[in-house]
Amino acid sequence: MLHLQPIPQLDNEPKPYAEAVARLASIRHALRLVDDFGGGPASDPQKDDRVAAAWDEASPVHRTLFDRRSSATVSATAAGLEALMAEHREGRAPHQEASRTMVEEIRRGLEDVSRIVLR
Repeated sequence: MLHLQPIPQLDNEPKPYAEAVARLASIRHALRLVDDFGGGPASDPQKDDRVAAAWDEASPVHRTLFDRRSSATVSATAAGLEALMAEHREGRAPHQEASRTMVEEIRRGLEDVSRIVLR
């Protein structure tokens, strides 16, 4: 005998914090590209989970601030990677100190952005 049960509607809408967590993970992943030995941190699922858990409790002001600062960090990371790639395309090795400075700036940006929601 065939029994049909309704299939629950799939939730195709992204979770409110999904983009926030994805931003953090993509920035961490970008660090692996610029760190000298590829040792930059990959996505930190524990911290991402903490941000996701805290997202619902974050005030609209904190969410907006997170959005603005994470966007700025993503933009700065992309610009830095673009500059490094331009050096490679021209056959030059990127300046080591500039690369280290960029890595540290990105790390500080990540910590700053995470702290906004994890207050």
